[in-house]
Amino acid sequence: MKMEEGMQLIDGNGKFNVEGLKDFMTATEFAQGVLSYAIVAIIGPQSSGKSTLMNHVFGTNFKMLDAYKRRGQTTKGIWIAKCNDMKPFTIAMDFEGTDSNARGEWHYFTVSSCDCMHIEGQINLDNTAFERQSALFALAIADIILINMWYKDIGLEHAASRPLLKTAFQVMKRLFKPRKRTLLFVIRDHSKTPFEYLETALKEDIDKIWDSVAEPETSRSVVLSDFLMCVEIAALSSYDFEEENFKEQVARLRQRFISPGGRTDQREAEPASGFFIRAENIWKTIKDNKDLDLPALKVMVATVRCEEIAEEKLRQFTTDDDWLALKEDVQAGPVSGFGATLDSILETYLSQYDMEVIHFDQDVRNAKRRQMESQALEVVRNAYDTMLEHLYSNTLESFKTSLEQLVNGGEGFVASARTCAQSCFLQFDKGCEDAFIRLSGWNVSGVREKISRHMLSEMMAKYVKQFTDVLADEVQSLFEAGEADTWVSVRNLLASKTDVAESELSNAHVDFEVPRSEIDTRLGYLKENARSVVERKARESAATRRVLMRMKDRFAKVFNHDENSKSGAWTTEQNIEEIDRNALSASLKILEIMAAIRLDQTTDQIEHVLFSSLMDGNGAVPASGAPPDLLTSNAWEEVSPNATLLTPVECKSLWMQFKADIKYIMNQATSAQQTLRQAKRAITIVVGVVVVVGAAVVATVGTPTAMGIAARPEVAAVLKAVGPGLAAVMKDIGPEVLATLKDIGPEVAGAVRSLGPQIVTAVIAMMTNGFARPHQQ
Repeated sequence: MKMEEGMQLIDGNGKFNVEGLKDFMTATEFAQGVLSYAIVAIIGPQSSGKSTLMNHVFGTNFKMLDAYKRRGQTTKGIWIAKCNDMKPFTIAMDFEGTDSNARGEWHYFTVSSCDCMHIEGQINLDNTAFERQSALFALAIADIILINMWYKDIGLEHAASRPLLKTAFQVMKRLFKPRKRTLLFVIRDHSKTPFEYLETALKEDIDKIWDSVAEPETSRSVVLSDFLMCVEIAALSSYDFEEENFKEQVARLRQRFISPGGRTDQREAEPASGFFIRAENIWKTIKDNKDLDLPALKVMVATVRCEEIAEEKLRQFTTDDDWLALKEDVQAGPVSGFGATLDSILETYLSQYDMEVIHFDQDVRNAKRRQMESQALEVVRNAYDTMLEHLYSNTLESFKTSLEQLVNGGEGFVASARTCAQSCFLQFDKGCEDAFIRLSGWNVSGVREKISRHMLSEMMAKYVKQFTDVLADEVQSLFEAGEADTWVSVRNLLASKTDVAESELSNAHVDFEVPRSEIDTRLGYLKENARSVVERKARESAATRRVLMRMKDRFAKVFNHDENSKSGAWTTEQNIEEIDRNALSASLKILEIMAAIRLDQTTDQIEHVLFSSLMDGNGAVPASGAPPDLLTSNAWEEVSPNATLLTPVECKSLWMQFKADIKYIMNQATSAQQTLRQAKRAITIVVGVVVVVGAAVVATVGTPTAMGIAARPEVAAVLKAVGPGLAAVMKDIGPEVLATLKDIGPEVAGAVRSLGPQIVTAVIAMMTNGFARPHQQ
């Protein structure tokens, strides 16, 4: 396509050549002209030399009228061409001539009325509509409009150019908002009349025609200067008869368009890239016979082009190597300078967008920029969220590690948690500042709150574990001790521990930046958990095997130890039955303690039922056994099933097993005491006999002789060996034994006297030898 020859933009039927204009803009590189371009259009009567004028002034090659053929319509529709050697870039538009017979058929009409008036006239059914449409298109699209008119028509009321001007002015007044443009009236075939006269007459004609056009339906009148930057007039000689003159005048006219001040650059900025959309939509609006709202069309063009540019920049951003590398890096871990790097990449493409749309409607380009920013942020949101996830994970892990180290180092738990929380919040805030994307304005308070809650949860989990471990151990110790006030001690311990926890955690909402209600909720959970721990330990301690073991241990402790908890051998004086009753009572107390959970200070009859059923009023085991209405039930009165640890039936069964297991202890003790008593009785008798015999010997042989015998070495050794034992036995001899010895003493003495000295001496010698042998061995 030769751009100077042009292409048909709109054909004779009013069809817009979409593909042709696209090809034209590509071939001429029109869209790259940004604002450095101009649109020049020419309108005028048919065969008035419009194409000839455009070719000479702008270097185009529009098809011209052949003067040697019949006059007729040469240009049909609207043509467009690139001007040759024109700077800035200029587009010429050649419009179909007006008042042409070729466009449509003229019809005569007659109108009759009731008062017999008769009017005749003619109208072209197609011509008027297309003239208005093409004139409106020229005024809407072009910066400079050349109006080609005959010299002879100036000043004439019925000149051929007057309908053209009237049409032009009518459509100008229809514009919702005027757009400044230049009208250049070119007077053709100028002869002898002075140019000044023609200029004055033409301006008067212009004013008259403007004033004759009806005002639009607006609130104020409009003047021609509202629509025109300036009105210029040029006169040209006849091309057919004064060709040389004509060419000289055209050359001077051309200088108006190529000289620095030869054309106005004050037109509203509309980038060349939007020309295609603007031209197509203006013509569509005109064809649809709608009011042409140029500002609205300008906004529409800006909307389309800004969207196209934004989409292109967004596509370029999503394929940017730096962005793709950053996106990949952040998947592996936190990236230092993430926000600044991303801001720089985004700013590159946003700046390019700003440069390319700078001359479009400001509101539109700003709106589309915001839309582009929003879409770009949607693209980077996943990467940003991934970055925050890394910061979140690292912060939480740092909190766990630091807390563990501080606690292991001996610092208080709550103080350690406070220190760690403050440090980790600073770490997270610094990371968020580094990752912040300036355009986003995204608030990380949600993530920060999530970290707060998770750190609090981590701290509370460790605190609760530590709290419950200590509580469990202490409660276990209380249950194992099995004191009478066990449940009072358990309740006091639970209350004391929870009070301490509540005091320690009272300011945790400040340290972890959470509402006070959050801490209250956690404390409520801790209290419930603490209660559950006590109940769990109670159920563990109430296991049959463990209760039975503690009952036997308690029985053995009470039974085998004195009141000072010292163990010793059984004596003949101890009341084993009473000790047995006390041991049984202490063991039954353990069973009573472990029968039910008593955390709510409720009263029950378990102790009464157990002691009245398993031991009589004096503490002895009733011979008749437990009444069936007390220990045959599976539930205690006034005790809920959830609080029951051992049912009455289980208690009775456990007691029976316990009695069977400890029976041998009682039997052993009783047997040991009986054996001891028998031995003591025998020793007492022997010692008594020895004492009596000794006394009788002294009485029989006399004291000197007895002393002599006692002085013998072997007798002295025996007495020395058995002396302490005899003293102890004598001391331990009871009143009944002494009374016996008193009764038998005279009889033993008489018997000794009847034996004679020799026999008594022999008896003493035998006794001495008898005592000496065991000691010598």
